[in-house]
Amino acid sequence: MASTTEFPTTGARTALHPEIQKFIADNPSLHLEGEEDFHAERRHHLQVFGFHSIPEEKRHPIHEVEFTAFRGPHGTSPIRVFYPKSAPKTGKGGNAALIYFHGGGYTVGSVDEFENGLRLLAEESGVQVYGIDYRLAPEFRFPTQLDEYSSLIDALQGDFGASRGVAKDKVFGGGDSAGGNMTAAIALRRRDSELPNLAGQMLYYPEARLPLDTPAATENNTGLYLECDGIFSFADHYLPRGVAPGFKYISPGMQSLEYLKDVPPARVYTSGFDPLRDVGVEYAHKLQKAGNDVQWRHFDHMTHGWLQMTAWSSEATKAVKESARDMREMAYEKS
Repeated sequence: MASTTEFPTTGARTALHPEIQKFIADNPSLHLEGEEDFHAERRHHLQVFGFHSIPEEKRHPIHEVEFTAFRGPHGTSPIRVFYPKSAPKTGKGGNAALIYFHGGGYTVGSVDEFENGLRLLAEESGVQVYGIDYRLAPEFRFPTQLDEYSSLIDALQGDFGASRGVAKDKVFGGGDSAGGNMTAAIALRRRDSELPNLAGQMLYYPEARLPLDTPAATENNTGLYLECDGIFSFADHYLPRGVAPGFKYISPGMQSLEYLKDVPPARVYTSGFDPLRDVGVEYAHKLQKAGNDVQWRHFDHMTHGWLQMTAWSSEATKAVKESARDMREMAYEKS
């Protein structure tokens, strides 16, 4: 982990871990690319990563799962709440909550596909995790998803959270890939709007900006689950006409150091074999240079998507547990 010295602006890779290499080899047609019909891509991801598809012995235990929903600005959104043993559903207060926006290029994915990793994250961190099935692009485009995100923050800082024992000053946000992008964006938007902000950000291999000009975009262009060129297709799904790709709530990583001041504490995780590697490292570097509380962990032998791969990789499990320790520290141990 890099936390005491200045972070670099690009990351390194060593050798792809054998377990991850085997998972990719065993699933040669599983790509996150946006090029094929995205409906088929959605179906295929659910077949592989869906919690119901994972053998029972590889499912992570959790104290309790609640299936609920909340009414937001664009209608009702399903939510799956993962309650760890140390933070059960209670009205006593003091619990921390993590809102989780899953990745998938804004276009693919559901909480079903992330449940196994989120169970582990919740139980290891002692934080309630709220996975939301937000509205996907291209049927719904920016800023629909950010509106939903902000509305759920309001709910967890209010009565919806209080009824589950959530302290209003312990509402965190997190996400991987596109979900990391939206987490960074909503932290900026709420700061700009002078709304009560997130207590912190968990950014897993975030798409901080489009990887147009990075070494990782060349080194990890294809064959490593996330197809680099497909990232641009996903961006096209998400962006409505008239919104520039460099807009502050689309590409947080393109913004100035001055603009990036005074954002919630961030924990940033990157992977060596990920086309988004360097834009994530760059964003952690910029947050640090802007004077924010930020820590960066780099997994030089991993690829994109390891939070979903814990059923197949002990290294992915270790990575999630490391991030859970960071989550616990931010939620309960920092003064």
